[in-house]
Amino acid sequence: MNIEQPKAMRGLAELKVSGIKHWTDRTFSFTAERPASFRFRSGEFAMIGLIADQKPLLRAYSIASPSWDESLEFYSIKVEEGPLTSRLQHLADGDTIVMRPKPVGTLVLDALTPARRLILFSTGTGIAPFVSLIREPETYEKFEEVWLTQTCRDVAELDYGKSIVAAIHADEMLSEIVGSKLHTIATTTREDSPAMGRMTDWLRDGRFAKETGAPLSPETDRVMICGSMEMLQEHKEICLAAGMTEGANSEPGDFVIEKAFVD
Repeated sequence: MNIEQPKAMRGLAELKVSGIKHWTDRTFSFTAERPASFRFRSGEFAMIGLIADQKPLLRAYSIASPSWDESLEFYSIKVEEGPLTSRLQHLADGDTIVMRPKPVGTLVLDALTPARRLILFSTGTGIAPFVSLIREPETYEKFEEVWLTQTCRDVAELDYGKSIVAAIHADEMLSEIVGSKLHTIATTTREDSPAMGRMTDWLRDGRFAKETGAPLSPETDRVMICGSMEMLQEHKEICLAAGMTEGANSEPGDFVIEKAFVD
């Protein structure tokens, strides 16, 4: 006998949650079971959330796990007044979230034309799609160098990204695929750290070129950008000024940005 799905749940998948970790008082990560039929490209996002007042409350979240992983990983901010994150941050092992199983997004390898270097610019939880991509073998087939950058206010907010990079180097199979191709730049804007400042400032004053060995160039580089709207716009202007063209799934280019946000 077929039991009709409640109207609020139609088109949604229910996923059991585990592995919740609170990295700071502003960020946390968790994993969810992956439906057997769910397929996505590394770098894409999905609409996930909770049922609140008998209605789905959904937001766009980048999938932080790579396309080959058997589970789905998410990295989130905490916003006390946020309609979703104010609830989501209280998840416990065994709880259930809902997901619309239709992944989308522009931060995918297919949206970029071939080049030597892949530069990933992120702020805060904008690192999520990139920790998917740096664990994707295809990334290293297409690029000779991969530079992951993340800028946060405080040092502790860099820990999630650093833990993923450490896990890559500790994994026997992934470390062999990645080799010496993956490089990282982690900076802070508020708390003192070995590397201070926004990446936009690094690009303008020459620190980026000094650290990576060359300035941003459409001849050698492809760029992905994920962060706040202001950060996206500023990086986009720098890419355009460097002679780069914006790409999309339908027409690959030199750089791509993601405009999907949580709360």
